[in-house]
Amino acid sequence: MSALAFAGVDLDDYAASLNAQMQGRSAEDVLNIAIRDLFPGQIALVSSFGAESAVLLHLAAQTDKATPVLFLDTGKLFEQTLTYRDALIERLGLSDVRVLTPDQTQTAQQDEAGTLWFRDAEACCNIRKVQPLQRALKPFAAWINGRKRYQAGTRRDIALVEAEGARLKFNPLAGWSAAEIEAYFARHDLPRHPLVAEGYLSIGCATCTHPVAAGQDARSGRWQGREKTECGIHLPIPVGNP
Repeated sequence: MSALAFAGVDLDDYAASLNAQMQGRSAEDVLNIAIRDLFPGQIALVSSFGAESAVLLHLAAQTDKATPVLFLDTGKLFEQTLTYRDALIERLGLSDVRVLTPDQTQTAQQDEAGTLWFRDAEACCNIRKVQPLQRALKPFAAWINGRKRYQAGTRRDIALVEAEGARLKFNPLAGWSAAEIEAYFARHDLPRHPLVAEGYLSIGCATCTHPVAAGQDARSGRWQGREKTECGIHLPIPVGNP
């Protein structure tokens, strides 16, 4: 089954139905249902291998280590993120991590000097993250991500399941608190991204990520000084765009 299998299905209604069925379920249950029952072989997990990514990756690995994991290498990431990614892959036994990169021709045309992030952050995210992910998701009917409501005010209404474009999106950690994330790291002795110790609580591209001050929400270090709050991969996609 692919996203095309949803033709004629009201995805908003389907997502609402799944939300109702999954209320009160653990993240483990949500992942098992999504990966094994609903979309075997047709669901991917999207991970930044960032500050809290190890929790969702560990949970997914308990369900199926062969779950496709999509990683966006924008060409602007911290070296520490790439090193951490490789360490987590080995530690968790992930067997299908797919590295997504920007289209080289498009990048050369639109960002020859490598400064598009400064001139137009939206355009930079579009060619380095949004478009590569949209291409990679085409074979899949659904995808999983690690957003949580506590991370920012803009995320406080995240549902467990969302309809987005022509596919479903699962947010199994939506209701988790920061304390629960910390407890999971400790309980399973998971390694932390090395930049967390330096105050980076949400980690994206090195050009657009800064440490977070005490009392600020986790994502306040992203695109500081701009109105931008999301890279674009979690913004609404028109239904006609697969």
